[in-house]
Amino acid sequence: MDTLNEIYQRISWLRDNGLRMKDIAARAGWPPSVLSALYSTVLPAYARNVARGMDYGAAIGEALVWANNVSRKRIDSATPALNEALGALCDEARRSQQQTGNPYVHRLETTMQQAADTLGQLAGVYLSYSRSSSSDALKVEPYLLRVAPSGAYVEVVHKSAYGIEHRGFALLNGAHQLYLIFNENQLPQLSLFHVCLRLPLYDCPRLLRGVYVCGDYNGNPVARRIVFVRQASKDSDNKNLVSQFDQMRGELKGPELLVTEDERACYAYTCGAGDTISLCTIPSPTFGPEDLLREKEMINNKGAH
Repeated sequence: MDTLNEIYQRISWLRDNGLRMKDIAARAGWPPSVLSALYSTVLPAYARNVARGMDYGAAIGEALVWANNVSRKRIDSATPALNEALGALCDEARRSQQQTGNPYVHRLETTMQQAADTLGQLAGVYLSYSRSSSSDALKVEPYLLRVAPSGAYVEVVHKSAYGIEHRGFALLNGAHQLYLIFNENQLPQLSLFHVCLRLPLYDCPRLLRGVYVCGDYNGNPVARRIVFVRQASKDSDNKNLVSQFDQMRGELKGPELLVTEDERACYAYTCGAGDTISLCTIPSPTFGPEDLLREKEMINNKGAH
């Protein structure tokens, strides 16, 4: 295999498995800025040039035009040692995964770290708006998103409209989905609920929207639209964010109590009959295809929850 292509694949694998570029660079003995330029600019350009039929010299020479801190001399002399160091680091990471006993658990841990590394301008205090499960009211609830003091994960705190506080964590799925995951009850009982937010393509958005998934009073899954409106951003330090969040409370607001444009718009977006999807348990000992429409009719007749 082409050494430069192997270097690119190894760095990609390490990043996908939770290692930060600065940590990879430290273990490989390269300055982080130089290794980052090699990975993000030089190696992709080199691969495109080779695919177009260029020989090694022409391909790497043209690729180096796109980076001002990587030299041809360094590429020729240092990449064999770099590839060897990356190979050793990959082997070490794989052994660490095997020791966990469950690759999925390890993947969750590394994804939690990746979310902490990339949370950026999404950190802040938000008010969420969604439909109440017990009435036609708008449910208004505060959320706090911040990197935990340890730096190992994104801490998420939620205050319900009923005065209950939940603490959870966030997982970032690619660049466009942020999952906020909580346990609704005190341990050891497990009753998960989560919010999946769609992230826009620009920095520091004021509004986020997504789907809120939880169990109803009988434990049946319910999905509702939800909107997050930013109240304070990452520009405030953690102490100020927590202070502002501590002063906020959740509440239920009926249509007659909505006074701001945000609240009225969020009510229209989240509280319609088609803005909730739920399941229910129906009395059918052999639940089959014919019962699917029966279940849907029952849910529609009793209204969304």
